[in-house]
Amino acid sequence: MYTYQNPREVYGNVLLKLARENKEIVALDADLCKSTMTCLIEKELPEQYFEMGIGEQNMMSIAGGLSLTGKIPFVNSFAIFLTSRAFDQIRQAIGISGLNVKIIGSSAGLSDFGDGSTHQTVEDIAIMRAIPGMTVISPCDANQLSRAIEAITNYHGPVYLRYSRNNMADLTTPSDSFEIGEVYPLRAGNDVTVFSHGDMLLRVMNLAEELQKEGISVQVVNVPTIKPLKREKIVQLARNTGAVVTVEEHSAIGGLGSAIADALRLEKIPVDFVAINDQYGTSGHSHEELMEFYGLTGGTIKNTIRNILKLK
Repeated sequence: MYTYQNPREVYGNVLLKLARENKEIVALDADLCKSTMTCLIEKELPEQYFEMGIGEQNMMSIAGGLSLTGKIPFVNSFAIFLTSRAFDQIRQAIGISGLNVKIIGSSAGLSDFGDGSTHQTVEDIAIMRAIPGMTVISPCDANQLSRAIEAITNYHGPVYLRYSRNNMADLTTPSDSFEIGEVYPLRAGNDVTVFSHGDMLLRVMNLAEELQKEGISVQVVNVPTIKPLKREKIVQLARNTGAVVTVEEHSAIGGLGSAIADALRLEKIPVDFVAINDQYGTSGHSHEELMEFYGLTGGTIKNTIRNILKLK
């Protein structure tokens, strides 16, 4: 049985702890601090908190300016609002100059199931991967989120980190290491390698157990850093099995699948994706209902694995 934690609560508490220790850390929010949990910093460390209102573009530009004074700005909002409304400022004011700004997108993917396509983001990884010099991170659980926040605090340069709105199962422990750019095998296997990130990894781990009963051995790899991607490690893990499937709660265009396919472009290894097929999000009664609607299910993943094995 897995234990579950809410990533928003973990993020808020970790950032508060770090901000207590380092007065250069500042949090900026766009009228969503009770959702992103930066309200914890607003309450305890008001001098390190900036409420920007619903003005994501201005918030991003101000974050860039703060970074030039030696501050470490953490810019917070829903993933869709940061990566779409403020893209110009991210590219022009932060990306081109390589400023030390941490862009934290909560409610990523379809996790804000009730608010529909305007609040859901299925293209954020593709957008941020395309910005030269941008680091892109998607932790698999709240423990890894905590360690990733610590890591990016000590890293100088622009970072985009996304996480789910909903509770996430603990697939790692608080003592596990995290290094920007590293990939982490979670399960050994000989027949197929499945690369995944975020809370889709829980589904992958569960179905790997089921496929083992069919005689299919699945190697499961957690890829929390989408960019930069450690190409040599990806190739090695893919060669171990000779077949690859990527699984993610993101568009099939420009996400982890595209990154893995690029890394393996010189290899004669079949690759297939389980992802959202060029569609926007939509409203649902639950996150699970949307997973079913978009085919991000154990059944789809298992069928994709069975089919890729035929191409080996």
